[in-house]
Amino acid sequence: MSIQTSDLPLHDRINTELEKPFMRKAIANAQDLLNQKREDVFKELGNYEQWKSQASAIRHHVLENLDYYLDLFSSNAEQAGAHVYFASTDQEATERALAICQAKNASKVVKSKSMVTEEIGLNEVLEDQGIEVIETDLGEYLLQIDNHDKPSHIVVPALHKNRDRIQQVLQEKRGYDGDNLPENMTRFVRHLIRKDFLEADVAITGCNFGVAETGTCTLVTNEGNGRFVTTVPKTQIVVMGMERLVPSFKELDTMLSLLARSAVGAKLTSYMTLFTGPKKPDDMDGPEELHIIIVDNGRSKVLGSPFKEVLKCIRCGTCMLECPAYRHVCGHGYGALYPGPLGAALVPVLAGYTPFKDLTKICTLCGACNEVCPVQVPLYEYIYEHRRIIAEEKQLEGRLEGIAMGLYGGIIGNAKLYDMTTRFASVANISPKIGPLKQWCKNRERPHVATQRFRDWYKITKKGQK
Repeated sequence: MSIQTSDLPLHDRINTELEKPFMRKAIANAQDLLNQKREDVFKELGNYEQWKSQASAIRHHVLENLDYYLDLFSSNAEQAGAHVYFASTDQEATERALAICQAKNASKVVKSKSMVTEEIGLNEVLEDQGIEVIETDLGEYLLQIDNHDKPSHIVVPALHKNRDRIQQVLQEKRGYDGDNLPENMTRFVRHLIRKDFLEADVAITGCNFGVAETGTCTLVTNEGNGRFVTTVPKTQIVVMGMERLVPSFKELDTMLSLLARSAVGAKLTSYMTLFTGPKKPDDMDGPEELHIIIVDNGRSKVLGSPFKEVLKCIRCGTCMLECPAYRHVCGHGYGALYPGPLGAALVPVLAGYTPFKDLTKICTLCGACNEVCPVQVPLYEYIYEHRRIIAEEKQLEGRLEGIAMGLYGGIIGNAKLYDMTTRFASVANISPKIGPLKQWCKNRERPHVATQRFRDWYKITKKGQK
């Protein structure tokens, strides 16, 4: 599983990101712009809470009946001519995709943006076998040529890069000699990868939603690359998380109405591609073979846990754009492929608590993510519960923290000890230069502790009144 993106400890990751003012400015600008656009389009839509409730009910219904809808989707997809495979693990999924590519003697693969392929490490597996993989989404392409940088956001993968950094990368890696205007840089990249579409033997995409009643795959993009990938190469592989289903086109309409608005503040995405099976005899374009790999990779474990509602997520990334912690540490600060509130809620149960015990600490528990989630995932409650499990059940917080919290519990639960220690509480007004509070106080102003306790003041005041 390729969910972990950094081996650095929590504090090192955060300090690294805090030392990048250009990154924080880029994230802040994107948050402010997209959040305002999202607010505007939802006001225009009207009845936002009702839309959210309906979307949440759809996703909940699918999860409660996932076995039925998976069977229905796979049956209808196969009836339409697609080949459907179920992969329990990331290894099974990548082996299947590799086998399809090798059967076609593929030397070049073009990809549309897909988080699930990032999750299973598909690019690395194909490249290790000598197959060239070209990311055709502009953001993903820039990350790929920039030393295989990892996405910092699930919708806008290069959110942490400003136009100057992008210009620098294109100059160093592809010989670009133009200015930093987005239009010019985009035109340059388009010219580079146009031939890749025509030369590729196999295309790989994700799937935003699978429509169970017809076996249709839905791909939502804002660039023309998605349409190219699904029409030009003769063989197409779709990699889909097993929870990404809707019963029919009626429910798909609801989900797509919320997805574009939540993700980028747009009424409708630029390109909505729906394909059912491979190319038919009368079709003008499309793949001659369509392979659909449905990936579990820990999702069954999530489905059987108290955190199963996190699988309702439609990957819009809104929670990240609203998160104050994400604003400062970027996606890379989390050290996980899925950052922000989504990552803090999903990753510990998907990939285990031990490697990601620090992930939930990157959260203020402000609850803003709950307010903006279009499918009402209880992100705040899940993160809080993960913290409890890590501390109480898994006991992964470390010996010193356990001792400290034990002492605190002993003091707070004993009236005499509490009275004695609070008499000296004002000593805390001395600014610590060493110890665990040093870093905390570095960028914060500590609250001033009163030299007189309330209980002492009350006794004196009460005595004076008599």
